[in-house]
Amino acid sequence: MKLDSREPTGPIEERWDKHRFDMKLVNPANKRKFDVIVVGSGLAGASAAATLAELGYNVRCFCYQDSPRRAHSIAAQGGINSAKNYPNDGDSVFRLFYDTVKGGDYRSRESNVYRLSQVSLNIIDQAVGQGVPFAREYGGLLANRSFGGAQVSRTFYARGQTGQQLLLGAYQALARQIDAGKVKMYTRTEMLDVVLVDGHARGIITRNLVDGTIERHAGDAVLLATGGYSNVFYLSTNAMGCNVTAAYRAYKKGAAFANPCYTQIHPTCIPVKGSYQSKLTLMSESLRNDGRVWVPKKAGDMRPANQIPEDERDYYLERKYPSFGNLVPRDVASRNAKYVCDENRGVQGGQQVYLDFRDAINRVGAEAVKAKYGNLFHMYQKITAENPYEVPMRIFPAPHYTMGGLWVDYNLMSNIPGLHVLGEANFSDHGSNRLGASALMQGLADGYFVIPYTLGHYLATAKQPKVNTDHPEFGAAEEAVRGRIGKLLSNNGSETVDSFHRRLGRIMWNHCGMSRTAEGLTSAIEEIKELREEFWNNVSVTGSEGSFNSVLERAGRVADFLEFGELMCRDALTRNESCGGHFREEFQTEEGEAKRDDESYAHVAAWEYTGDDSEPVRHTEALDFEYVKLTQRSYK
Repeated sequence: MKLDSREPTGPIEERWDKHRFDMKLVNPANKRKFDVIVVGSGLAGASAAATLAELGYNVRCFCYQDSPRRAHSIAAQGGINSAKNYPNDGDSVFRLFYDTVKGGDYRSRESNVYRLSQVSLNIIDQAVGQGVPFAREYGGLLANRSFGGAQVSRTFYARGQTGQQLLLGAYQALARQIDAGKVKMYTRTEMLDVVLVDGHARGIITRNLVDGTIERHAGDAVLLATGGYSNVFYLSTNAMGCNVTAAYRAYKKGAAFANPCYTQIHPTCIPVKGSYQSKLTLMSESLRNDGRVWVPKKAGDMRPANQIPEDERDYYLERKYPSFGNLVPRDVASRNAKYVCDENRGVQGGQQVYLDFRDAINRVGAEAVKAKYGNLFHMYQKITAENPYEVPMRIFPAPHYTMGGLWVDYNLMSNIPGLHVLGEANFSDHGSNRLGASALMQGLADGYFVIPYTLGHYLATAKQPKVNTDHPEFGAAEEAVRGRIGKLLSNNGSETVDSFHRRLGRIMWNHCGMSRTAEGLTSAIEEIKELREEFWNNVSVTGSEGSFNSVLERAGRVADFLEFGELMCRDALTRNESCGGHFREEFQTEEGEAKRDDESYAHVAAWEYTGDDSEPVRHTEALDFEYVKLTQRSYK
């Protein structure tokens, strides 16, 4: 397997412009001859489908939700980054580029990150033109706030529902093309395999989730925009439907999976309450602008927050990181929350810390705080029955975003020609830790401003003949899908799918979560193998194939998680360093910070599938840092 990044050369600020000019174009009249398949309707998928259709391509867009508006992008709360420097506080394209590379602990590709920073300027204008109701200052200018890992205010926001508003903007663009007949939308439809013809991605196999129909779809290119895989942990901030299936099936067809162990633990989530929970709720990182994180100084202090005097509170992020304070990056904030709880200083003796708005309310008043965060406070109170205007929020880290994903080159194409991967489903921009408010930025950058150029170049140069669904490769792929479904349904086991998923989640959280060790990862690999064997012998999948069957849906996704979880652990075990969200306890500084090994691991690890009964092969892509000097990260 050859990993050619296709990075352009020359001054970094000129690379994307030069690359766009050098790429081949498709004549406007010829675009209507090409059929493009887009899987996923979140920010990356919806923006790509809408833009490509507006250019003239024939687009088919697929999502498993009942509407594109239900994509998980809708759950993003705090904001979207852009280097517009409206507050005039020293921001620039280069500073956003620098912060992103540093925040990712120097494990991302410089060319991709700089391009992301460049096109971030266009995203805000695009969204405003679509009517996204960003917050504004008194004079009418767009407002900005700060997020972790930066010392400037570059995050645009719509209260605590930025993802929802941006997705509605992209959805309106998509709906316009659906109405124009340029996009055919398939809702409640799940991709179960990708079809390769002569080594190129030429279609997909899907299952209609309403009536169970297995369908074939052929095209000239396939775009995966299917999000991340944090649901491998069972308890995460992801929607229950989020899964790895589309990306993993592409991996099993030959697509390299890059850095699967790079997962982000978000520091600001409502803590686990009981074993009955099926997901966790995020509290936006934007809350750390005004909320102060603290725990009691004394171990085992069980007093309510309002009874603990100021001099007995440890504002540990402000104490340890005076330059960034509560706005350190997510991996740093999460690890430090774990440290204080390991010292038995967690709130009420539990796995939780305080996020306190007392000082902000005293400073600017409750109404001003409500104007910024009111819907988040309302959500917190509905879930916990506690009023955060009167008592501090209780928070703790939880699985959130995944920086790993299918390997892509500078053109967002995987090592399988014609298979492009956008947004969270690819690995390209965030290294080993994503800065807050950059997920929305990447999804829209990929969909609106990158793939329309790079896909055109592929279609203009690939010169593949047209294929239809009668091709033997479609038949073979459909047969494999039916065989897998049949195997699940014929299993007369006694244990539920969710039970296996929950058990897998515990293994992953304990051994491949916030901290990892060689011993724990080795144990996890064996435990997952045993659990996977038990799953195929004892899982209970009720119902039939040719009907609505949510148990069958979940069973297929959990079966993929049971294989993918092992790949995650293998990746973490072979990376003998700590970087960003990948924290190996054996590799840390005296102060408990991540300790990288740039000489041995300044590369992307991309895994090649070699069969169910053989170990995957690890390939590497070297990372060169020409513009951001490799240094030990410090936020002090």
